[in-house]
Amino acid sequence: MCGIAGWFDKTIRFAEHQKTIDQMSQTLTKRGPDDKGLYVQEPICLIHRRLAVIDPENGSQPMLKTHLGKTFAIAYNGELYNTSEIKQELMSHGYQFDTKNDTEVVLTSYIHWGEDCVQKLNGIFAFAVYNQDKNTLFLARDRIGVKPLFFYHYNNGLLFGSEVKALLSNPLVKPQIDEQGLMELFFVSPGRTLGQGIYKGIEELFPGECALYDGKHFTRKKYFSLKAQEHTSDVNQSMKEIRELLTNAVERQLVSDVPLCCFLSGGLDSSIISYIAANYNQRNTLPPIDTYSVDYTDNDRYFQKSLFQPTSDSEFIDIMVNAIHSHHHSVVIDNTELFYALTNAVDARDFPGMVDVDSSLLLFCDKIKQNFTVGLSGECADELFGGYPWYHNHQILFEDCFPWSRSLDIRRSILKKGFLPKGEEYVREKYLDTCRHTDKLSTDTPLDARMREMFSLNFYWFMQTLLDRKDRMSMYNGLEVRVPFCDYRIAEYAYNLPWDIKALNGREKGIVREAFRGYLPDSIIDRKKSPYPKTHNPLYFKLCADKVTEILSDKSSPLYEILNKNGVQAIIDHPDQISSPWYGQLMKAPQILAYIIQLDYWFRKNSVTVSL
Repeated sequence: MCGIAGWFDKTIRFAEHQKTIDQMSQTLTKRGPDDKGLYVQEPICLIHRRLAVIDPENGSQPMLKTHLGKTFAIAYNGELYNTSEIKQELMSHGYQFDTKNDTEVVLTSYIHWGEDCVQKLNGIFAFAVYNQDKNTLFLARDRIGVKPLFFYHYNNGLLFGSEVKALLSNPLVKPQIDEQGLMELFFVSPGRTLGQGIYKGIEELFPGECALYDGKHFTRKKYFSLKAQEHTSDVNQSMKEIRELLTNAVERQLVSDVPLCCFLSGGLDSSIISYIAANYNQRNTLPPIDTYSVDYTDNDRYFQKSLFQPTSDSEFIDIMVNAIHSHHHSVVIDNTELFYALTNAVDARDFPGMVDVDSSLLLFCDKIKQNFTVGLSGECADELFGGYPWYHNHQILFEDCFPWSRSLDIRRSILKKGFLPKGEEYVREKYLDTCRHTDKLSTDTPLDARMREMFSLNFYWFMQTLLDRKDRMSMYNGLEVRVPFCDYRIAEYAYNLPWDIKALNGREKGIVREAFRGYLPDSIIDRKKSPYPKTHNPLYFKLCADKVTEILSDKSSPLYEILNKNGVQAIIDHPDQISSPWYGQLMKAPQILAYIIQLDYWFRKNSVTVSL
């Protein structure tokens, strides 16, 4: 994994902008702490920061390759999981390779197949290839959107980067937001509309999208989307196919030339991945797999059951560790440290986000990085296989709104009267547009049709928020985290599973549970879904409340003319009256206050100006 950035402009000389180029590179140091590289061949400048995972000795970038007298240069961020297959195919066409890393395979794929190379790639990636002969720049992002790629298109050129901070470090990009950006922050966040970069003029390539720029025209092309197809396998065959797909995806992602571990919460998804990894190591006479879990100081004392979080993780982690004989590490996060990491989480994500869930993951990844460079995590199984309560509660399921943000009342209550009057309408249109573009079969039952809509909503919205979080919090620590459930083959398969198979036995992720029954302990198979843990300690709430009280009384705060003081104070005074989460499953009073803290910090640190 790495950080990439670039600048294409036919009207400038890059030698006159070396300081800016250095600044762009510097912003990505945490993503790539092991090496840095620069390729300048006007009108292109490619920037690379490397986290060495495969072939550390020979993977320096930007990488150049000449074929039939034509030179190509690549800046690549990602991991390719079918490297050997593609390499063999390219060698059959006469290509030779100087390294064993996937960067050269991706570059050679582009040389041979052009823009269609993305159809060949199974992995998580964002990359840029410059064709010196045609003087064009090709950009691509993986099918699921695991790796980010932002861009800023202006009259004379194009800027791009793995993170927004790389673009903001260029004086051409101003830290401005308009009404659309404000509505994203106050009515959509911590989610983001696909392609939205919040700042005025900054966009992001969609998952499964590529683009070509020739210095004048910027042409975007969607190469992957969810397509409805008939599922012909019965229940038993479906279980077998799911088990094979998941096993193959995990084992492909265990390839690394640096130390690798697994995240383990004791939930179904991380347990499956850890089991497959442990079994793989045992078969190949490798050392036992290392696993990591996270919790908070005194959480055993303050834990509160809820619809979304019915059980804590600890006892289930012990069951899995004993079952797979992993070398386990338990990370316990201090609540004060968690609070102060809220600002670091904004620095990592470039925006206010999922507050304590972000900052805890950031601290968790920092601990893991002390011993490992690569980790495997169980994200996205719930979105793909119907793991959330909103899939199973028919009242919520058929509500005509985003299920993780069913009411916008709490958002409206903290804003001054008349501010962003079209916020609810903005969100409503985003929801309807996603449903309208959901691919369905004419033979779908009303339930299956709605489940396809729910899949699309989760896939293109909620899941993207979690992937965004995972990438930024891990890469901020120079840790590469892979997500096997995000193999596009699994996503395609899950999209076309009929609901009665997907929710086998009336359970969330029912078909996945039964596919691994007999392989995992029954207590893990039967455990009710529980999300990434949050802190329940009242100290955290107090720290957030005190800071927000300070912000409310500070006339220099950028939020002073935006927030409704009485509305925010009501949250501080009556935290138990927040009946519906701000977002997702766990963002209630402490997290809403933490979000206000992040907003205040984000506006101040980036000197954000509002252009309405």
